[in-house]
Amino acid sequence: MVAKKPRKWEIAMKFGVQMGQYNTKWSDIAATAKTVEAGRWDSLWLSDHFMPPGRGGHGWAMEGWTLLTAVAMITDRVRLGILATGNTYRNPALLAKIAATLDHVSGGRVELGLGAAWYEQEHTAYGWDFPSLRERSDRLEEATHLIRLLFTKDPEEYVNYSGKYYQLNDAPMSPRTAQDTPIPILIGGNGEKRTLRTVARYGDTSNLDFWHPGGVDVYKRKQQAIDRHCEDFGRDPAEVRRTVCLPTRVFDSDEEWKKSPGQPWYCWGTVNALQDYLGGYIEAGADEIMLCGFGNDPAAVQRVESEVLSVF
Repeated sequence: MVAKKPRKWEIAMKFGVQMGQYNTKWSDIAATAKTVEAGRWDSLWLSDHFMPPGRGGHGWAMEGWTLLTAVAMITDRVRLGILATGNTYRNPALLAKIAATLDHVSGGRVELGLGAAWYEQEHTAYGWDFPSLRERSDRLEEATHLIRLLFTKDPEEYVNYSGKYYQLNDAPMSPRTAQDTPIPILIGGNGEKRTLRTVARYGDTSNLDFWHPGGVDVYKRKQQAIDRHCEDFGRDPAEVRRTVCLPTRVFDSDEEWKKSPGQPWYCWGTVNALQDYLGGYIEAGADEIMLCGFGNDPAAVQRVESEVLSVF
């Protein structure tokens, strides 16, 4: 691994918001982003789909990196990223250039989130190949390696890369990032055999997505898998930041909560229940927790911040 100088924000426990960008308007997104920026949140995240997931393709869907650039222009403080960019949608060298450009626009606030991609209908609709899970995992590992080489090269160096899926021939990466340090690479995904192995080999940050089955016990098991993979590559597990994205909703009473259709592992409940739930992840070693499922509701974001996060 290439040694890197930590960015100025890489300390202490942090909380982020993943905002909604489907079936919503820019004015609502902007209002929510300004609420996040004005609060105690550390980061703001979008997602990377070209049609609303799970709705059969119907509804508005704004492109993530374009939207993230617009959000950068109305914020000054929060870190910015995508949970997570689908690797199959863009050439990884192009994605590295997009991220580096936005890093300059935002004043060095970008973290590059990357995942293998999963939404087959989306690929079919737009004419993109949708390889097998094994190939998508192989492509993710190769892309992450390639992007890391571009982010960590010397300023005057050209990069050559000859992989099975991606090639570079005397490729420059200029300008370098805004802080003249590599943009952190976050790998999103829960797969213990391949995705978390890619995290351990080439990533800076792991992000677990607990829209899928999860919970604190599952979180701990995934961290142990990362640790084992780090040992395989001779890497210090402490070099990998550990994060998790949790669907979140505050209920006024236990009775209201019990009537909800949420999954048992969601971060749903009364204020006290949410504080206990988040505390479990903090005790399990989480460096940052991203909360999602608010849609674009500034009042909901503000309530979670003031009533739940205040104790942390």
